[in-house]
Amino acid sequence: MLKKLFQSFRSPLRRFPHPRRTPEILSSRQHSLHRDDLSRHAVSVVERLQQAGYEAYVVGGCVRDLLLDLDPKDYDVATSATPEQVRAEFRNARVIGRRFKLVHVHFGREIIEVATFRANHPEEDDDDASPMASRNESGRILRDNIYGTLEDDAQRRDFTINALYYDPSSERILDHTHGVKDIRNKLIRLIGDPEQRYQEDPVRMLRAIRFAAKLDFEIEQHSAEPIADLAELLNDVPAARLFDEIIKLFLSGKAERTFELLLEYELFAPLFPASAEALEDNPEYAGTLIRNALANTDERIAQGKPVTPAFLFAALLWPALPARIAEAQARGLPPIPAAQEAAHDIIWEQCQRTAIPKRFTMPMREIWDMQERLPRRQGRRADQLLENPRFRAGYDFLLLRESAGEETDGLGEWWTEYQEVNDSERRNMIRGLSKEDGSGAPRKRRRNNRRKRGPNESTPSSAD
Repeated sequence: MLKKLFQSFRSPLRRFPHPRRTPEILSSRQHSLHRDDLSRHAVSVVERLQQAGYEAYVVGGCVRDLLLDLDPKDYDVATSATPEQVRAEFRNARVIGRRFKLVHVHFGREIIEVATFRANHPEEDDDDASPMASRNESGRILRDNIYGTLEDDAQRRDFTINALYYDPSSERILDHTHGVKDIRNKLIRLIGDPEQRYQEDPVRMLRAIRFAAKLDFEIEQHSAEPIADLAELLNDVPAARLFDEIIKLFLSGKAERTFELLLEYELFAPLFPASAEALEDNPEYAGTLIRNALANTDERIAQGKPVTPAFLFAALLWPALPARIAEAQARGLPPIPAAQEAAHDIIWEQCQRTAIPKRFTMPMREIWDMQERLPRRQGRRADQLLENPRFRAGYDFLLLRESAGEETDGLGEWWTEYQEVNDSERRNMIRGLSKEDGSGAPRKRRRNNRRKRGPNESTPSSAD
């Protein structure tokens, strides 16, 4: 009795049953998708499972992307077979995951991900169900291995555009949630009650942003409405998972649009608290620098050039650095130690929100450190900096700072010219620095080689 009484007060987390409906079935004449457009390995997995007596479909983002004439990044299969049954059908398969058990079927470098039809979580926390499904106090799903029917699986997916099931054998699309209509209307619509679905998994808010940016869609009004109020739920998401989501957000080729949507829906601050504060204090400089960095990232991806998360995070966090350096200097630290301490603190704090791996935090520090070293060009220093493996990233970052309006006394232009001229002209450029006040590194004081004199020794006169 007490258990039922307590459960009655948990209305935000109680699940209302979805209305049962017959799916809309689109024949091959009603859509543009053909089985030859799919990965042959995905088709073979589906057909093999069907031949073994199971239901199986190609599902999710690959169906959506093919309908939009985009190249799918990967292929997913949904089936009535349990993970163990799928594993028994394929010698090249491996069961993975604990929170959400899946099967990976390997075909060389290509992996076909196979998931069993999932059902909604039980309305009550039955003891028998707890090993298969569980939530935390805020409603976030911790384990999700409740199996169900095809219709159950469609209703528990996140967005309507991701709940389309394609049968390569009959070339039909099964649409339980009007996903095809939303694709035609360019809408991101959450399945079910938006507030409850975001509570189940706050990362769905970031996924809504990512799909809207990637596909140039709008977030449907009811799906968008709760996002700003629930943004703080991202604080409960594991930092490692948030790092993975940020990589997807900003390295999909639509980083600049993604940034604008994160600001619009108040999701940027939970991800980058220090940068959000800097953006509020100095919106013109911080906003221009971040937007220029993201635009450059999008351009490089479009050109097929490599992009490193280290440079991306260095740019996203840089606007927070000057204020921290000023605070450290106000406590009496010299400029270089103040910069090092500020960099360490900002990166450490960011890692509490998004677990940036060390293979990226170290290059970040080196890119920032290069900003202190680039002005020091006297003697052999300029040539030594050119040979530094981080020079190019540091130089690009310098140009990024200048593009945001930061004054560097023409440092970027100097380094651009220095890379283009021959050795003789480089020597002239170095000599020219010594004639300019405040340019290059400060000269070292000349050592006085005179022997120290005792208190009774006199100083020789200039006439001697």
